[in-house]
Amino acid sequence: MGDYHALQFGQFVDDRGITRNMVSSSVIAAVPEAKAAAEQYGREARFDFLDDRAVHWMLFQRREDTAKGGVQGCLLALPALIFGFGAWPFWDLVASQKSRQFQIAFVILDALLLIGNVAGLLLWRLRGLRDKGIRNTRCRARLYRKIVGVARRGGADIPHLYPYYGMYLTSRKFFPDAPDCPIPEQEQSL
Repeated sequence: MGDYHALQFGQFVDDRGITRNMVSSSVIAAVPEAKAAAEQYGREARFDFLDDRAVHWMLFQRREDTAKGGVQGCLLALPALIFGFGAWPFWDLVASQKSRQFQIAFVILDALLLIGNVAGLLLWRLRGLRDKGIRNTRCRARLYRKIVGVARRGGADIPHLYPYYGMYLTSRKFFPDAPDCPIPEQEQSL
């Protein structure tokens, strides 16, 4: 996990790895509809969307989750590319000129490698999909994005793509019984 205290307060890292400035909660609270949405969604997700420190921590956690998913996606894409798309040139250049037994063995082996790769990744990723705390962070990030959209439509000076990240497919349900990861305190030097 990255260092939460490495960035200045009010900055976060987006999906592309660029450091961005967070929009202050006072900007969101200045738009009555956005403030009402923040309070409503805050009750639903048990989160204070008008607390800059809490939102900053949530954006950090979301980026850490995205980074883990990116590594896993890359580990799926490379073998899928090699054994999926790379099998076609091999078939055209080599396997199509071999015996029928070799062709059958090649197709079976290639299919088993692809299925094994996908199954291995799903089992690896399943832990994150079952973690209710991570899914709550995703849900809160989705709701925060909605709140910011309401504030922007209400006239707040918020950049169009803010908060500079996409949506999660697993962010629809909030789990009230899941524990929250506490905001780490900065160590004091003596």
